[in-house]
Amino acid sequence: MTSRLTPFTATAVALLAGCGIVVAASQAPTPTPTPTPAPRPPASSLASSDSPSKAPDADGFIRRWLVLEPIPVPPQLGEAAVQTLVKDARFAAQRTAMPSAGERAVIGDRQVAWHAVDTLGYNLNLFHFAYALGQPTSNVLFWTVTVVDAPRDLPGVRLAIGSNAASVWWLNDEEVIGLYNDRQSVIDDGVSKRVTLKKGPNVIRAAIVNGGGATDFCARFLDEASNPVKGFTTRLAAAGPTR
Repeated sequence: MTSRLTPFTATAVALLAGCGIVVAASQAPTPTPTPTPAPRPPASSLASSDSPSKAPDADGFIRRWLVLEPIPVPPQLGEAAVQTLVKDARFAAQRTAMPSAGERAVIGDRQVAWHAVDTLGYNLNLFHFAYALGQPTSNVLFWTVTVVDAPRDLPGVRLAIGSNAASVWWLNDEEVIGLYNDRQSVIDDGVSKRVTLKKGPNVIRAAIVNGGGATDFCARFLDEASNPVKGFTTRLAAAGPTR
């Protein structure tokens, strides 16, 4: 009859070795490396920013943005939950600093990068953005920012936005509009109070929270007659005039 040896503890192995019996030492399993996402084609609705500045389109929609890779978050889209999320201390830099393309941020145990993109349509498709990078698209938070250069003071304008799903928006570090709950991205779905685009640089920031499925956003300014504001440019540099 052939007998099978059961696993020995380190102490038992040492005792047997002292008696001249050789026992093969077991090895700890090798950790499985995290798989690298398979290469995917570029997002069909986005392009790389290849000029110093970009004008809005014919309908006034802003098409140039810096977008941070998505951050996994709980699937809560109500106003209280979203406000608590975007005001979390982890995101202090995203609410205040002006990043640059390629800059990396460490948030919790995740390292994410900023990407400079131009959207080919009026809306920026965040699902396309994340999927092309092999990143999650559901239950995630995206941060985005752009600089609007106004040729003169433009008083009485309103920031008009749409998002899928919830979003919170700031203009020059002042929170001006928010949308909440599970919703489709609709043009001018949310409109801010009247604000002034000051002559020179103005910073727009947004946090977009998606629950599941498609996700995107759009933004433009409307004048006092609800016509699209044009005549400005957008850029991604932190400071100084557009050249």
